[in-house]
Amino acid sequence: MSGITTSGEKKLKLFSGRAHPELAKEVAAALGTELVPTKAYDFANGEIYVRFLDSARGADCFVMQSHTAPINQWIMEQLIMIDALKRASARSITAILPFYGYARQDKKHLGREPISARLVADLLAQAGADRIMAVDLHTAQIQGFFAGPVDHLFALPMLCDYVGERVDRSKLTIVSPDAGRVKVADQWCDRLDAPLAIIHKRRDTSQANTILSAEVVGDVKGRVCVLVDDMIDTAGTICAAADALFDNGAADVIVAATHGVLSGPAADRLKNSRVSEFVFTNTLPTPAELQLDKVTTLSIAPSIAAAIREVFEEGSVTSLFEGVH
Repeated sequence: MSGITTSGEKKLKLFSGRAHPELAKEVAAALGTELVPTKAYDFANGEIYVRFLDSARGADCFVMQSHTAPINQWIMEQLIMIDALKRASARSITAILPFYGYARQDKKHLGREPISARLVADLLAQAGADRIMAVDLHTAQIQGFFAGPVDHLFALPMLCDYVGERVDRSKLTIVSPDAGRVKVADQWCDRLDAPLAIIHKRRDTSQANTILSAEVVGDVKGRVCVLVDDMIDTAGTICAAADALFDNGAADVIVAATHGVLSGPAADRLKNSRVSEFVFTNTLPTPAELQLDKVTTLSIAPSIAAAIREVFEEGSVTSLFEGVH
């Protein structure tokens, strides 16, 4: 008999960058393990140094980093972590991106623009990632930018269940903030047996996060409206959409979104908005100034942990989100 056999068992190791360690700790706890000790710091000129204090040889390694601000620093740190694991002889490397940076730049709107979402996928692959795991990508087509497996996780079941338990469903209307979110809003309608309304927006293409007008398509008078989106950045467009709903007679407005990016003036806009509740997941850290009574943060950690376990045990991630796609 030629060759050598071993009795070694598979090893799962979870690593976290410095962007959002609280979420990584929650995921580790849900898995019943601990994060691999890591030494990471910045040199005086901004260069990043990373070294793992445990062996990664032969291990299935999962590298978590949510691309929060400063986004370019944390993307670079994740790339460096992946490179370190590749050179440390990891058996496999899965890059976990609770929030995928540059996801909004997934196609060219005008000439001479980049497709930055594709660039991020290429960088991850070149660094050594065998697999990507992400939560609620801005568009599903981003999965096709990566040559290896992509596990697309969804927060919709958790958000939907939370909202459904807190409102009178007979008065509920699900609202898509634009035409691009209609499919997702329709899934909310199916789960909560509620009608659909749509906000028709005219955007100012010369300025980001700016809309010129918002019109409501559908009957929202006297209804509890749930505005659903994948991310809230400066909150300008979502607050304008909420105002349009109130102007059309909505009794109340709730906003539910997976990613609370919450940049710049978002804090003031949320505080001053007539929206009764903003519901996010913790794919991104919530700024201290947004620890408000009207802001609710749900943990995505159990979903990520379940997906990691399915990948490690060669099970089915799709089975965790049956009916959501």
